[in-house]
Amino acid sequence: MRTIAVDCLALFLFLTGCALNPTASPNPAQGAAIHGNVHGGQQPIVGAHVYLFAANSTAYGAASLSLLNAADTGNSDSIGAYVLTGSDGSFTINGDYTCTAGQQVYLYAFGGNPGAGASSAAGLLAILGNCLGPSFSTSTFVWINEVSTVAAAYAFSGFATDATHVSSSGTALAQVGIQNAFANATNLASLSTGAALATTPALNGTVPQSTINTLANLLAACVNSTGTITGPTNPTTCYTLFNNATSNGTSGGTVPSDTATAAINIAHNPAANIANLCSLQAAVGAAFLPDLGCVSTGNGYPPDFTIAIAFTGAGFNSNNSGYGISIDASGNAWLANWLGSNVDKFSPLGAAISPSGGYTCGGHISSPKAIAIDNSGNVWVANTGTNSVFELSGVDGSAISPNNGYTGGGLFAASGIAIDASGDVWLAGGSAAAEFSSSGTAKSPSGGYSGANITSATSVAIDASGNAWYADDSSGFAGLSKFSNSGSPLASYGGGGITSSTPYMGIGIDASGNIWAVGDTLAKFSSAGTALSPTSGGYAGTVISTPTGLAIDGSGNVWVSNAGVSISEWSNSGAAISPSAGYKGPQVSGSPILSGPESIAVDGSGDVWVGNSNKTVVEFIGAATPVVTPIAVGVKNNTIATRP
Repeated sequence: MRTIAVDCLALFLFLTGCALNPTASPNPAQGAAIHGNVHGGQQPIVGAHVYLFAANSTAYGAASLSLLNAADTGNSDSIGAYVLTGSDGSFTINGDYTCTAGQQVYLYAFGGNPGAGASSAAGLLAILGNCLGPSFSTSTFVWINEVSTVAAAYAFSGFATDATHVSSSGTALAQVGIQNAFANATNLASLSTGAALATTPALNGTVPQSTINTLANLLAACVNSTGTITGPTNPTTCYTLFNNATSNGTSGGTVPSDTATAAINIAHNPAANIANLCSLQAAVGAAFLPDLGCVSTGNGYPPDFTIAIAFTGAGFNSNNSGYGISIDASGNAWLANWLGSNVDKFSPLGAAISPSGGYTCGGHISSPKAIAIDNSGNVWVANTGTNSVFELSGVDGSAISPNNGYTGGGLFAASGIAIDASGDVWLAGGSAAAEFSSSGTAKSPSGGYSGANITSATSVAIDASGNAWYADDSSGFAGLSKFSNSGSPLASYGGGGITSSTPYMGIGIDASGNIWAVGDTLAKFSSAGTALSPTSGGYAGTVISTPTGLAIDGSGNVWVSNAGVSISEWSNSGAAISPSAGYKGPQVSGSPILSGPESIAVDGSGDVWVGNSNKTVVEFIGAATPVVTPIAVGVKNNTIATRP
């Protein structure tokens, strides 16, 4: 579950009966005609109100922008101007709006009669994307139904609090994040047919079609009813849906009043009330197939309702182990392919960008284990095979460093890497800390920086003051070592519940300057090194099983990848959010989508990326709060682990 507060990110939309702000744009252009159909399950919805909105970019939590003009449509209410659907569910918007290039636009259909009588609970969404962008042709046809609603709700989950508030801060990074988020809907469902996809349009991603259809069936159980909400003695399908899809996933959360907001809430709380939600499909049947059984017999209930896509290619074709992962400012995912001895790049939509053999710097990259992006967008890779660090162009992956990489400075078998505000590169490996300038010159001595009890460093993070924190996995010292920006050893710290039984395999710093580290448990330290997590057991409540990486999202929530086939999430206070077994994600062709996760990162759209050990990289759509990327930008601008 994410904390979204009265906040949301930059270009997504959700409406429920509150007045929306009019569009204010310096250079608006006349919109293209939009035609479509609104269906509840397989039935047309007659008399539904269809609104056209853009995500707000003035502040998180701001209301979505209503684009239609009441003078043109002849219809408006407290939500905004709208057009009505006809007897076959069809609607037409004849260019009765203006929008600005780059605005993120979506449709919201509310109410109407799906056949069982007028419904005041039916809310459906469909994402159009960039105004005047590729998805806006001369005449756009859109199919709005429960599948398109699920695709929209998960895609812009990180920017939405409900169906009327989708927004962001409007910064350049936020605009990139929300644009990528809106575009993710095209990986989940067809805009023109309203059908869940099995494969992404780029043909290298496997989409959990059955999970999307099952979620759509849960919404259809309410949409295709009269929308009455009676209970709990004799609960209707809408009552069951809404009371199990609250804003925080529990009985203490806000109960939604339309199915679009319910879908957003499920995306925010994908492990909550699975059995109760599944009962809706069992009660009314399936409008969309193929779907999950969603019953306790046979394979049982799904472990969670996360939506994740597994991507192949970009060097992940033979040996693969995505041991390190980093997200650049454009939302591209870069992976250090340890077994493949290459570096791989995927677009924000998961399309393979690097060649089939990955980027290799002329064949000199050997067993890379860690990767980071600097403020110029260049890519730095810790090369364990030759005790070196390579620098690649963030544009085309070409080598910037010499053939043998940058060497010296006590660099040895580095498995961790971080970049400070000045662009210096810090590496973790062996019994010393290594530092290189942005030009690749070793700044640490030939033996590296020693002291502060550093013995066997596995990972490193830079705080807002420029200090380098190292996590250590030595049996003699399982703790943290702190160095000043000049390389002076400052102190070592232990405790917080971590013991030496499991190596430290991840470290991160949150917006308050607290240090998080994962070993056989999750530990939290203040910026002064005081252990904040319990001495006995650290933070528990969800699985830690051979941890391989740690990431912190824009709400300060902590994510851990487990080689034991799951990912785990905690709040910034240390409360477990993911279930006891972690998020396992959907199954693909009968097999778990996660197989030996090796690394984890969060992007500016709120997606969680996992380097898998089965020749795939997995993207959990909208599972987290968007965060400033790359991490080096957060370090330089003092926006570590904050929303863009």
